[in-house]
Amino acid sequence: MSLFEQNLLNDAESVDSNGKSLYKIGGAAALITAVIMPIQIIVYIAFPPPSTVLGFFTLFQNNVLLGLLALDLLIIVDLVLLVPIILALYAALRRTNEPFTAIASTFGIVGVAVYFSSNTAFEMLSLSNQYAVATTEAQRSMLLSAGQAMLAIYGGTSFQLSYVFQAVYGIIISAVMLRSKIFSKVTAYVGILAGVIAFGLFVPKIGIFISIFSILFYEIWYILIARRLFQLGQSVLKE
Repeated sequence: MSLFEQNLLNDAESVDSNGKSLYKIGGAAALITAVIMPIQIIVYIAFPPPSTVLGFFTLFQNNVLLGLLALDLLIIVDLVLLVPIILALYAALRRTNEPFTAIASTFGIVGVAVYFSSNTAFEMLSLSNQYAVATTEAQRSMLLSAGQAMLAIYGGTSFQLSYVFQAVYGIIISAVMLRSKIFSKVTAYVGILAGVIAFGLFVPKIGIFISIFSILFYEIWYILIARRLFQLGQSVLKE
C-alpha cells in the first residue's frame, strides 16, 4: 500500500463512516460550484445587468433567462449547493474543533437563508409581466415603483448580511482546517484569503473589483475541497 493510500485510510479513522455519501454529495456540490462561478463572471461581462427598473422589465420581456441571470439566478444555485458543502465539512471537521465548526456552519446556513430573503429575481419577473399588460400610465408608474422597491431589497441589508456571513463562514471553517490533518494547509490558507479579500467589497469606489478578485481564491478553494471530499468518501468505503 502506498503512503498516499495509507494516509487516506488513517484519515478515514477520524471521520464518521456513516457520512461517506455526504462527503461525495458535498464534493460534487463543491465541484459544480467551481464550474458555475466562472460562468457567472462570463454572463455578467457578456450581458451587463441593466441599471434601471425599466431596463430590467425590458430585459425580462426580451429574454426571461437573461433577466433571471442578471438578478443572480446562478448565485441562487450556488447557495443551494453550499448547504451540502457546509454539512460535509462539518462532518469532516467536527472532531477537530466542534465548537468552531458549529459556529462556522451556523454562519454559513444563516447566510444562505438570509440571501434568499434578499433575492427578488422572480418578483421582478412577475412585475415585468404585469407591466407588459398594463393599460394605463398609473398602472405602469405603480409597477415601476414596486420594481424600484424590489431592487432596493435586492441590494439591501439582507444581501449585505448574507455576504458577510458567508465570508465569515469561509474564514472560520478554513481556520479549523489549519488544525486538522484531513485538509491541507494550502486549502486552509486559500479559504482564509478568499474570505478576507471578500470583505474588500466594502472599500469605497474599488470594493467591487476587490471582491471579484476573491472569486479566484474561492474557485481554487472549492476545487481543493471537492477533491478532498471525494477522497474521504472513497477512503471510508475502503475501511
